[in-house]
Amino acid sequence: MTDLTSLTLAAALEGMEKRNFSSAELTDAFLNAIDKANPHLNAYVVVTADRARAAAKASDERRAKGKAGPLEGAPLGIKDLFCTEGVRTTACSGVLGEFTPTYESTVTANLFSDGAIMLGKLNMDEFAMGSSNETSKFGPVVSPWRRGNEEAKLTPGGSSGGSASAVAADLCLGATATDTGGSIRQPAAFTGTVGIKPTYGRCSRWGIVAFASSLDQAGPIAKTVEDSAILLQSMAGHDAKDSTSLPVDTPDFRAACGKSIKGMTIGVPEEYRVEGMPPEIEALWQQGIEWAKDAGAKIKKISLKHTKYALPTYYIVAPAEASSNLARYDGMRYGARVAGKDLTSTYEQSRASGFGAEVQRRILIGTYVLSAGYYDAYYLRAQKVRARIAEDFRAAFAEVDAILTPATPSAAFALGERSGDPVQMYLNDIFTVTANLAGLPGLALPAAVDGNGLPLGLQVIGKALDEESVFAVSAALEKAANFGTKPAKWWA
Repeated sequence: MTDLTSLTLAAALEGMEKRNFSSAELTDAFLNAIDKANPHLNAYVVVTADRARAAAKASDERRAKGKAGPLEGAPLGIKDLFCTEGVRTTACSGVLGEFTPTYESTVTANLFSDGAIMLGKLNMDEFAMGSSNETSKFGPVVSPWRRGNEEAKLTPGGSSGGSASAVAADLCLGATATDTGGSIRQPAAFTGTVGIKPTYGRCSRWGIVAFASSLDQAGPIAKTVEDSAILLQSMAGHDAKDSTSLPVDTPDFRAACGKSIKGMTIGVPEEYRVEGMPPEIEALWQQGIEWAKDAGAKIKKISLKHTKYALPTYYIVAPAEASSNLARYDGMRYGARVAGKDLTSTYEQSRASGFGAEVQRRILIGTYVLSAGYYDAYYLRAQKVRARIAEDFRAAFAEVDAILTPATPSAAFALGERSGDPVQMYLNDIFTVTANLAGLPGLALPAAVDGNGLPLGLQVIGKALDEESVFAVSAALEKAANFGTKPAKWWA
């Protein structure tokens, strides 16, 4: 029998439908793989083996009765940012202690309602603040990829590093993730997987631990463009419990993956050619343009002139919202309490011990830019620039159907290589933050490897609520790239 863990989500669902194997067999295969790999990769922070096996058994019974859902029996990993009823959810932070929700996030509830099975909770940067998955309370996630013959441990990207590593290492069929400034697309690009951040409001944020509320959006990381479409289909939908959830129907994303892109116009923004960009990223971008042409698309140069201000804008807006959101974790209303000699010292000690260095840094930045003396100079100005960035996209999309850019400025780097320089770390988001600031859908897909054999990704950005075009273009590029490279299982 084929190694069940190597199957795509689409192939696994088809195999179960044809009774080639059961959900119980598939789930056991993944749990065995996790047992072998997780001590080396640290992708899972909680493994819910008993729950998964029970759910798989129930799933097989439903399928036998002809009551299979769209994701029936599919084992998934869940990022530790999504509240899961009865299973510890900490956002990989210290301040949440052993918090075990008594409720289910809307996104995970949607997945489980469609028949999906949870294998466990996936590691991530603390409160989703990071680009390398090195800020987690539970230690860094290790990428299954290696640089040539080196044994240096590489980052899978962040904040959804556990999700990306688990999918790339075949430790689940797909995973939930979140993207505030690139936290789905950057780890996907680093690990040779596919990740989509949908339009802001496409997926409910209810039950997801907040980082920056106007930027956060849930989405999937999967093995293929089609798999990501299947997962997003179940994750999306209007939710009355979330005031930012859009009251719109969910299209057939999977069907969009098979649509021709002949006659579509794809924009190429000149502003994404940044100083110091490696030649192999430029070459990949040009190759992506040629693939789109070969598929019948027209290429048009466009200008997104405020792109150069996107990164500083993001690192004002996001910390400001984080500072506000994380104020509630004081050891009284929320969070683990560290008793002090009085109320003030209890507050101080609870927050000092509960938050890691990167979270503290962003809280302080956010508090600073929101302070009375600097609000106008920083936060208000950043919001004005954000509006201009959104206007740039609206003007561009009057002329093009989708936009093609690189996903990241480089391949994955080693753990510890950039953690001492916050600015260098923040530069990882240079190609991704614009989509968050404008609330647009963006997908990263693997398209080549660099000289060290590490994955490189392309990014497709679409109009608001036009994920169908994003999937169509991405599927065409995926077919042309024919990226079949997998990391060697050095942990086996």
